[in-house]
Amino acid sequence: MSEFLKGKVALVTGASRGLGKAMAVALAREGVRVALVARDRAKLEETASEIGAAGGETVVFTADLTVEADVLRLEQEVKAALGPVQILINNAGVNLRKPVTEFTLQEWRGVMDANLTSVFLMCRAFVPQMKGTGYGRIINMTSIMSHVSLPERTAYSASKAGLLGFTRALAMELAGEGVTVVGISPGPFATEMNAALMNDPDKNRMFLERIPVHQWGQVEDIGALAVFLCGEQARFVTGTDIVIDGGWLAQ
Repeated sequence: MSEFLKGKVALVTGASRGLGKAMAVALAREGVRVALVARDRAKLEETASEIGAAGGETVVFTADLTVEADVLRLEQEVKAALGPVQILINNAGVNLRKPVTEFTLQEWRGVMDANLTSVFLMCRAFVPQMKGTGYGRIINMTSIMSHVSLPERTAYSASKAGLLGFTRALAMELAGEGVTVVGISPGPFATEMNAALMNDPDKNRMFLERIPVHQWGQVEDIGALAVFLCGEQARFVTGTDIVIDGGWLAQ
């Protein structure tokens, strides 16, 4: 358990499964008190039970992070339950794969709202709780699709590239506050979001052939990285994006 992180308050969005759950679990093991946020309360309760069984402390909150009123309500509820948020991990997001000519405007806006606008709303709400304290950590889950792309990823890549730009700009705004803002760009990880690819033998083989380590990433790897970025030794890491992709972008 980290003495530096022990007792700090973190909020993790999309904490009901996948990378969000892994980061919440990893932080809780270090003594961080974690607000678990998503829309699926039943799944959140499963995450909370797992953390609680290991001795960690969590509180579950449901919200639609694309809705301004929900975010404002969440800000008040989390602060009342746990105190000011010191660590904010913006992990919630969606991916819709289809040709650009087949997107409806509603679908396009849905991806942008979920992946980018929600982060703006969350940062606008929770950054004031970090200012003036000398410490804060914001981690935005970008993607290798913010650096490179594939067919049928127009909305997803556009939203994640925008999130990377947002991350850099916010880091500059908060540099004097002791608040770091960092992006994590995961490559192919074994999560539910990639289940369609993993379950398609041809696409799965294509992905594995393009990954130098020839395997899918494991969610625990992201959890360990998040713990480091929230720690004292990462105070000089800000305004950048950390790619964790098994060597994909090195090719």
